[in-house]
Amino acid sequence: MATQIIETVQARLKELGYYTGRVDGDAGTMTSEAVIDFKEVHGFVARDYVGPLTISLLFSKDAKAVEAKPTGAPPWYDLALSKMGLHETSDNSELRAWLRADGSTLGDPAILPWCGDFVETAIKLALPDEPHVVNPYLARNWLKFGRSCDLIRGAVCVFWRGSRNGTSGHVGFVAGEDATTVHVLGGNQSNQVSITRISKARLLGCRWPTSYPLTGERVQRDAVGEVSLNEA
Repeated sequence: MATQIIETVQARLKELGYYTGRVDGDAGTMTSEAVIDFKEVHGFVARDYVGPLTISLLFSKDAKAVEAKPTGAPPWYDLALSKMGLHETSDNSELRAWLRADGSTLGDPAILPWCGDFVETAIKLALPDEPHVVNPYLARNWLKFGRSCDLIRGAVCVFWRGSRNGTSGHVGFVAGEDATTVHVLGGNQSNQVSITRISKARLLGCRWPTSYPLTGERVQRDAVGEVSLNEA
């Protein structure tokens, strides 16, 4: 397929939830897998070929979006996970719309640090009655959220940036851990929603909502991928 066609297909597959990569015209493995998944859901032969019938259905009102699959984690975590791959520039409109879906937002994520905005949106949409954090856009303010907890999946985790005693920080959700790092599901990580490894030495604390049962488990993950040094 020509690059422009690939980009159009990627954008539509991403809109429906089958594709989580960049819209860049690269017909690589990720695009092929997304096409196969789309065809399986719609009863087509599961091949990565995009023919006229696939194109017609893909852009029709009958195209089915991916249904979110619960992970056994708390609801705000699954909600955050459903936004994986959204990029602050290439997906700016979609990301901005989601960040203001809770009734408030910091502003343009391509310009402003939005890790706190991301956490706030997921928490407020999943738990509308949970007490709010004053100025949730400052990452370290999340240390005053809810109650203290262990490194369990779904917990809000807060890290220092620059200096432990400074004001800069980063906030996200615990996705798991390895021996030396926390695997963090969050926004503003390489300019997108991702799961990123951050050193445990930078961890300031973990918090859990007061309006949700303190249940969960520590999840061990392989120490794969680079360790983030600056999430700004």
